[in-house]
Amino acid sequence: MKMEMICLEDEAFYALLDKVMAYVKAEFNIKEDKYISSIEAMKMLRIKSKNTMQKYRDEGLIRYYELSARNFLYDVDSIREFLEKKSRDTF
Repeated sequence: MKMEMICLEDEAFYALLDKVMAYVKAEFNIKEDKYISSIEAMKMLRIKSKNTMQKYRDEGLIRYYELSARNFLYDVDSIREFLEKKSRDTF
């Protein structure tokens, strides 16, 4: 059996991934949640500390909704904006 390898530049690879994801979401009617739990937010931010989440809330760095004293929902768009602000261009 012959195996072929396909090489793509980074930009082309990520563009292809975006198209595949859009197709899968449309095909299976998958919609993203606007609000996510603390655990999902921590995964998205790649942090493990609840104290860091508390700090982000206290400093107003990401939007959240307090459902009860210890239950929060986080705005996905706000997290993406936060991550974008923290990104740095490389040389």
